[in-house]
Amino acid sequence: MAIYLTKESKVLVQGMTGAEGMKHTRRMLAAGTDIVGGVNPRKAGRTVDFDGRAVPVFGSVREGIEATGADVTVVFVPPAFCKAAVTEAADAGIGLAVVITEGIPVHDTVAFQTYAKQRGTRVVGPNCPGLITPGQANAGIIPADITRPGRIGLVSKSGTLTYQLMYELRDIGFSTCVGIGGDPVIGTTHIDCLQAFEDDPETELVVLIGEIGGDAEERAAAYIREHVTKPVVGYVAGFTAPEGKTMGHAGAIVSGSSGTARAKQEALEAAGVRVGATPTETARLVLERLASS
Repeated sequence: MAIYLTKESKVLVQGMTGAEGMKHTRRMLAAGTDIVGGVNPRKAGRTVDFDGRAVPVFGSVREGIEATGADVTVVFVPPAFCKAAVTEAADAGIGLAVVITEGIPVHDTVAFQTYAKQRGTRVVGPNCPGLITPGQANAGIIPADITRPGRIGLVSKSGTLTYQLMYELRDIGFSTCVGIGGDPVIGTTHIDCLQAFEDDPETELVVLIGEIGGDAEERAAAYIREHVTKPVVGYVAGFTAPEGKTMGHAGAIVSGSSGTARAKQEALEAAGVRVGATPTETARLVLERLASS
């Protein structure tokens, strides 16, 4: 089992013919993802060869869906065109849009997130590494060779920490790993993933990675207290960040005691979440919790 992405997912890549799109499409294909087409109006009708596999290029997302039955799109287009790309995908009825692009203006993100939600399209991102269901499919830029299928669910604001926890817990493996991104406005949240992992019978434990800024982790803690029965282990990046300074992601803004790593840790621990002081300690806590269950 998995959440959001499975081996049955049929994936389009908007921006597939660009440098980043080409590189990561090749990596996604190597991970077993069913890439059914790219989208580029200027190159419609062509095919692109990826190590012997010819992938067609469509003029629009709608054309791609009609020709292939695609239900996922991965967006690699430049920031200025992301609003139009996600809007187009939502209009075409895509189920999941994974927006890798960083540097998108916040007002554009608000606009396309609202539009997509109204039309029933789930957005992961932007400014995220995407998501992977090991052994089944990979939609984004997460390395596919650092872990294996297993029973841990992972939701993370940080791309780099996603990779580190995947590697540290590779002997146990993961059901699905979701990098939700650290921008102030994102589509899929910690809470969305917690709910999905709670409903997934193959996920036994959830790892939640947060970082300073905002109140997403505090809201996740409140949700865990009321709705999550599976064990959750957490890590919050930013304990050594200087107070009042923006660090890393655009969403990592601390004001007074609000948004600090300590406040987030306390909220999570009050909800029964064990929180590691480092990623390595977090991995150890996961192993201890699984061994005791």
